[in-house]
Amino acid sequence: MIDFYYSPTPNGWKVGIMLEECGLDYNTILVQLHKGEQFDPGFLAVSPAGQTPAIVDHDVDREPVPVFESAAILLYLADKTGRFAPPIASTASFPARRKLFQWLLWQASNQGPAAGQLSYFVNYAPSEDQNGRRRCANEYRRALAVLENRLRERHYILGEYSIADMACFPWVFVARRLGVDLSEYPAVQAWRGALKTRTAVRRAIDLHKDEQIVKHRQEIYEMLFDREAARLRYGLY
Repeated sequence: MIDFYYSPTPNGWKVGIMLEECGLDYNTILVQLHKGEQFDPGFLAVSPAGQTPAIVDHDVDREPVPVFESAAILLYLADKTGRFAPPIASTASFPARRKLFQWLLWQASNQGPAAGQLSYFVNYAPSEDQNGRRRCANEYRRALAVLENRLRERHYILGEYSIADMACFPWVFVARRLGVDLSEYPAVQAWRGALKTRTAVRRAIDLHKDEQIVKHRQEIYEMLFDREAARLRYGLY
């Protein structure tokens, strides 16, 4: 059994999709961000940054394995199951794994942060800093253009469905909510539509759907965006 520390956010969906695609037994532990549950000592022992998602894998022949950060979790589960990623056992798979790592790291360092920062302005601070909002929107569109170029001649990011698609899909899924029309990116739009029909994807997106954090805008703003870093350091939550 895998304990899945989850909040219904795009980052949480990534791991939910992988768990569902692999048919793994998991126990969902809802972490309510607007209540500050991500700063509970028990959760910080699993995820030191106080961020969801995270997992603890009890289905091992040693001490339970905690993993935090969505990209790391996707890689861990892919290697555990031997699915949705090139295998690690063969040197012949090194070029394919290099491509996988490139796209996972691009998502974590480019697409995800651009979308997350745009989400801040759209969902939590719509009247703040229009220059900042415009810059984040442009960065998000740039990430969509990167995906558009990649998907023009292939159905999936690596050619076959993989954790790279699971990582990139959630922040594309919410494009309309972020004020971006995907008709400008037809290959991305088609890819999004195809993934959205997968049963595992729908199940992940619907998991605790009624607890999506945008329904708690004020509490989230105060808890996540109006806090001091020292509070996390000294456990003042």
